[in-house]
Amino acid sequence: MRMRNFHGAAVALLCGSALLVLALLSIVGSRVLDVEHFHYHKEGTPFVVDNLRSSPIRPPDKGVTFHDELPELKDVPRQADLTLKNVWTPEYAEFYYGCSDPSDVYISQSSFHQNGYVMIAASGGLNQQRTGITDSVVVARILNATLVVPVLDHKSYWHDPSNFSDIFDVEKFKSALTPDVTVIKELPLKIEKSVPVYPMRIPRKATPIYYENRVLPKLLSRQVIKLTKFDYRLSNRLEHDLQKLRCRVNYHALHFTSSIGQMGRILVERMRGLGGRYIALHLRYESDMLAFSGCYYGGGDKERKELGAIRRRWKTLHNKNPDKERRNGKCPLTPTEVGLMLRALGFGEDVHLYVASGDVYGGEATLAPLKALFPNYYTKESLATKDELAPFQGYSSRMAAIDYIVCDESDAFVANNNGNMARILAGHRRYNGHKRTIRPNPKKLSPLILTRETLGWEQFAAKVRHHQKGFMGDPNEVRPGRGEFHENPAACICEKPNSPVHKPWYEKTTTKKQSKPEVKVEVDLEDDRDADGDDVGIDTEDDIVTTDIVGEDALISDFEDSEVGDEIPAFTD
Repeated sequence: MRMRNFHGAAVALLCGSALLVLALLSIVGSRVLDVEHFHYHKEGTPFVVDNLRSSPIRPPDKGVTFHDELPELKDVPRQADLTLKNVWTPEYAEFYYGCSDPSDVYISQSSFHQNGYVMIAASGGLNQQRTGITDSVVVARILNATLVVPVLDHKSYWHDPSNFSDIFDVEKFKSALTPDVTVIKELPLKIEKSVPVYPMRIPRKATPIYYENRVLPKLLSRQVIKLTKFDYRLSNRLEHDLQKLRCRVNYHALHFTSSIGQMGRILVERMRGLGGRYIALHLRYESDMLAFSGCYYGGGDKERKELGAIRRRWKTLHNKNPDKERRNGKCPLTPTEVGLMLRALGFGEDVHLYVASGDVYGGEATLAPLKALFPNYYTKESLATKDELAPFQGYSSRMAAIDYIVCDESDAFVANNNGNMARILAGHRRYNGHKRTIRPNPKKLSPLILTRETLGWEQFAAKVRHHQKGFMGDPNEVRPGRGEFHENPAACICEKPNSPVHKPWYEKTTTKKQSKPEVKVEVDLEDDRDADGDDVGIDTEDDIVTTDIVGEDALISDFEDSEVGDEIPAFTD
């Protein structure tokens, strides 16, 4: 009897243990199912969440280099620096917000007599085109013209055949701008058949007065004008209502198509599901971009030969001194340098990193130190299945749009360059509450990195943090009117009245000497004229001559975007 009771108790205990194990498995399994349900599935190969989860005890993928195996990382700490504050969020960011509503004196476009039709041919990649689209609306407003939905560049380096409607929501674009400008999808058939389109080229950073004096007469006489190669063709300095119109276009009217938006949100959700907060890195380190920069990146004769051959494709490029370019901060940071900068700023190896990039020069060998510093390394290709990305493959602008969404939604954004995507995102993130946006200060960081081994990590990290002050996306770090408006939309950022740092910008800065006169850009070119022989454009840096001029009508010019760059994939997105 006792033996029977003993066996009965043993069976009961075993059954109870089994039930407990099953209960625990059901809880864990339900969580896995919930996460997999949370992540979007499409037809085709299913997305496996476990493939993305990282574990400190899981061996790395084949070919991945350990942190300790790289001599350049031997003294670099693995963990976040917990003594540093505001690593993820700029101080006082909660007291600033985007504000782009027009003033009380702003007049609806319905009150204007329409002077004709303006067509725009945007140039470059996605983000360069975005600047052209944004400014085209403002130009149409200045001219009291009807805007035809802009035509996108199909002949640039990427040869992307996408039209405006393949990337942006046309109906949203039209309806959002109804109070500002009349937008139509295409010219009325009657006009198209009876009126020839009149092409014009506009100088860089042209003022409203230029458009009124030089372009409006052509519009009134010709009825339909087409502004070609349209990017950065409008001055940084405009009156506030026109600046705010820029913001309404860029941040409210330009919405990606539903398919692009959905794919972008899916990737954002997957990054959030993996680790909560994440950093997005826009890594421009393709061979074409490196060749155009004229810099040297330590690859020896092989690098010089390969990049030199690529440079010879562009006959207009001048020979550059690599050392001088680096001293002047013209060289993009390498993946290793970006990783060291982020670690010095306080981000640990547990951070999840989303990387938007093309084919990195040097491949995995180049990326090894960055992946060792941040092993939780993801791209859209590793986050999504081939079937999910199939509708966007082969279309560089659509793929770039997906990256744009994931980068814009990140908790911290960093770029290794100061190209168009980095600038556009910097402005967008300022407008949306000054989300942490890290712009490297290469003029200071490049020589510092060369001396890192002699400094020791603590001293090196302290110097990085010092040099990065003013390059971290904090409120008021850039004086209004400085830099590209698309990067620093100061006219569209308001400060809450309860802000502890509430002061006009001119009270926060001290002027030690009188500022220099503004510079007006003139053009003198024989072969770049409109249909009537008027000189209206510039082609290369050599075509730019400057004269001193003081006054509101001065053309503000930033020669970082020289016209020659239009032909180069490196600095267009």
